[in-house]
Amino acid sequence: MKPVNELSERFLSFSRAFRNAAPLYSRLAARVARESDVLDIMTSAEPAQRIPVLLFASVHFLLLNETDQDLAPHYPNLRVETTSDHDAEDAFVRFVLEHAGQVEKLLSTRSTQTNEIGRCTWFLFPFAMIEEEVGALARVDVGSSAGLTLLFPDVAFEVRPGGLIGEGGTLTLECQTRGRPPRLDRVPTVSWSMGFDAKPIDLRVDDHVRWLEACVWPEQIDRFDRLVDAIDLARRRNIQVESGDAVSDIATFVERARIHGHPVVTTSWVLNYLTAEQRVEFVSQLDRLGKASDLSWVIAESPRDTPELPVFADPSEDITVISLVTWREGRRESRRLATAHPHGHWINWES
Repeated sequence: MKPVNELSERFLSFSRAFRNAAPLYSRLAARVARESDVLDIMTSAEPAQRIPVLLFASVHFLLLNETDQDLAPHYPNLRVETTSDHDAEDAFVRFVLEHAGQVEKLLSTRSTQTNEIGRCTWFLFPFAMIEEEVGALARVDVGSSAGLTLLFPDVAFEVRPGGLIGEGGTLTLECQTRGRPPRLDRVPTVSWSMGFDAKPIDLRVDDHVRWLEACVWPEQIDRFDRLVDAIDLARRRNIQVESGDAVSDIATFVERARIHGHPVVTTSWVLNYLTAEQRVEFVSQLDRLGKASDLSWVIAESPRDTPELPVFADPSEDITVISLVTWREGRRESRRLATAHPHGHWINWES
């Protein structure tokens, strides 16, 4: 199959899959599938990156800086009040073709980034369980991107049922719980935290921030606004992420954490980007560290994409499964705790 034909099928599949969840992108994808000139531009991306969301993020990135374009009023998060004489599909195709050089450069140099502050809710209950056992925590976040979930100690949580946990203020995250998670009356204490990433995003660089914003879908207004607030808070807290490799550098970062408290490694939708061999080696590294001294690991990953992890799950499960792995006196134990919404809106507690 020719690349453009394969791309056309990919956009049609996307359109069908997100017809209800993302009507705008669904309509745009259906139109792009018929636009050979736009599909030709898509081939400037690496084969593995020729995905609809990368094109949409690239256009959104440019549009965030050019809100006077005919396409802008069709993006709800931009809040452009002027009307457009063109429907979204026509305006989108024209925008891509008129900005072909810029779009091609973005497609060939960028990859989609999801740094969702709402994922802090994934760690709320596991952290409470670990703290109750060992005291204050020292966190190492692997694949931290821009480090937004490192804001965990600075946000409040509106848990339903349960009520507000922590002090409301700059940012409050809402989470619906099902099942019977641990009862909390305060946010667990994380006395020290740091994140590392193979390609960290620097929130002090406006271009990096705009790319993060561009990767949010324009109809997800609440999520877009929450990201903007989280970035502002992270800048004020001077959140920074160091460069590092998940496999070869994890030991160094864990040993740094031990100085400050009980080390807790967190991975959330990052290990799916490693190869199977790398995931096996990552687990081996943690096993070695945990046998030498107590360690905890909170996993929030898709079992389908990370079957090598010590998680009790059907390897075909395509959902976020939250698990807790602990090493105590050299012995490893794994517990499946919950399934969760990909952006933290709900947690279905199982343990």
